Amino acid sequence: MDGAPKKEQTSEHINLKVIGSDKNEIAFKIKRTTPLQKLMDAYIEKMGFERNSVRFLFDGQRLIGSNTPQDLDMENEDIITAASEQIGGSF
Repeated sequence: MDGAPKKEQTSEHINLKVIGSDKNEIAFKIKRTTPLQKLMDAYIEKMGFERNSVRFLFDGQRLIGSNTPQDLDMENEDIITAASEQIGGSF
């Protein structure tokens, strides 16, 4: 025994929900250290969307694919919002 604290959170999984603008909800289970791009790609494929047509938000902030749940202090059952990407502005 080396007395060092165990890094349980490193290999621990987290359950996250992605809710689209149509209120459709899909649950994902990923490791806390897995880049969120993997979850985002799985959602896009499952829903049949184009890769650049959806943006993902957590706590009102746009997600970056390289971030992990651990980076963002996500907790089990947290919700990610998937919204259609809107280009342009008003008239």
